[in-house]
Amino acid sequence: MIVPVILSGGSGTRLWPLSRAMYPKQFIRFFNEQGASLLGATLKRACLGENFAAPIIMCNNDHRFLVSEEVARSGLEAQAIILEPIARNTAPAIAVAALAALRSDEDAILAVMPSDHIVGDTPRFIESIQRAADIAATGKLVLFGITPSGAHTGYGYIRQGAPLEGASGGFAIEAFFEKPDLATAEAYVVSRTYYWNSGIFVLHARTFLDELERLEPRILKAAREAFAKAREDLGFLRLERTAFASAPNISIDYAVMEKTNATAMLPLDVGWSDLGSWSSLWEVAPHDEDGNAIQGDVLLTDTSDCYVHSERSLVSTIGVKGLVIVDTPDALLVAANDRAQEVSGIVSRLKKLNRTEHEQHLRNRRPWGYFETLSVGPGFQVKLLHVNPGGKLSMQMHHHRSEHWVVVQGTAKVTIGDVESLVHENESAYITATQWHRLENPGKVPLEIIEVQIGTYLGEDDIIRAGDVYHRAPDETK
Repeated sequence: MIVPVILSGGSGTRLWPLSRAMYPKQFIRFFNEQGASLLGATLKRACLGENFAAPIIMCNNDHRFLVSEEVARSGLEAQAIILEPIARNTAPAIAVAALAALRSDEDAILAVMPSDHIVGDTPRFIESIQRAADIAATGKLVLFGITPSGAHTGYGYIRQGAPLEGASGGFAIEAFFEKPDLATAEAYVVSRTYYWNSGIFVLHARTFLDELERLEPRILKAAREAFAKAREDLGFLRLERTAFASAPNISIDYAVMEKTNATAMLPLDVGWSDLGSWSSLWEVAPHDEDGNAIQGDVLLTDTSDCYVHSERSLVSTIGVKGLVIVDTPDALLVAANDRAQEVSGIVSRLKKLNRTEHEQHLRNRRPWGYFETLSVGPGFQVKLLHVNPGGKLSMQMHHHRSEHWVVVQGTAKVTIGDVESLVHENESAYITATQWHRLENPGKVPLEIIEVQIGTYLGEDDIIRAGDVYHRAPDETK
């Protein structure tokens, strides 16, 4: 069997301000709010092959409920959702996935793919994975190479070697190269022997672990111990933190692929993009007759070759060309298209300034739904709480704020101290500081509440939980 391994990490920097640390790009529906997210599309691709097993998903703790929500929305079941307690790059993550796959199939083939790539031709992609699996079954570690469509400086490159005997369309890999400058990238494209490194691998699980043990034994030791000591928690598999943290922070390329003699490269031509920058998104998005890609409330005049995205209000332009304009409720980005890859520098500056715009949107996702900040002022804060049907907040208490709840849609089940009551539309409840309380949605439609917080401190970390149904850590405010 071919076991899809989906790597769902990410720090939300390259497509800021639309992506954030707590909501990276794989969860975004870029072209259609009613369509699939990038992760949702990856899940569906990964389950189309007849000889494909259920996927293994590797993600971090902060994104676990977003991942499970996408799995449920896709109508699929994951073989496992494995939580990495600390970021350790792709080599340790894939090692754990290989160990998980080998529990049920000693001859498993892994199809390792990031969760945030675009593939235009899904049938050809599935066919390519099956071809790569045939090569991997001979003991090779296969990497897909993308034929360059231009001199791109944002990708790593691989140089094609000699054709592999008995592997139709497969080649040896002569060398790996870091992201080049423009002149070097142009030379690569002219030579026609260089490919973009897609970051998509098809690996014989046992061969990969054998090579990892030979080349980076510390990674395999840490992965084995973290996996052996892992525990089940609400449908997730939590790796043991101390063991996993002992693994070197290193990619599969550096740990294995650049050192082993077992590599193979298979060209891939399926309309691929890793959406690594706003300019990449502009390239794959639908364009109008002037080359503009737009989403939201946008009015353009004498404007060409721009990406314009609005989530807040009308964005209008006059006489501009080659710009990226992204307007969200709490941040606006205006950048030249050819400098869009520099947006990660803004994220770094936001972190240094201890600002929050790099981490969260005004709409914050929670296991029970979301809350959205509507207004903030001295000593008060107004939020919209959206609780999914059957959703339940933890029993909690705040030291420094009181809360007023007004139900605007649905029916709320409210517990304050020992008193439980139903609060209907246009009715309210009041919770004073230090009172234990809980909010639930017992109905079949979303519950929406306007919450007014009054107090001397209104931070999200002013919360003490009791009996948390989502098993969050005491200091986990996300």
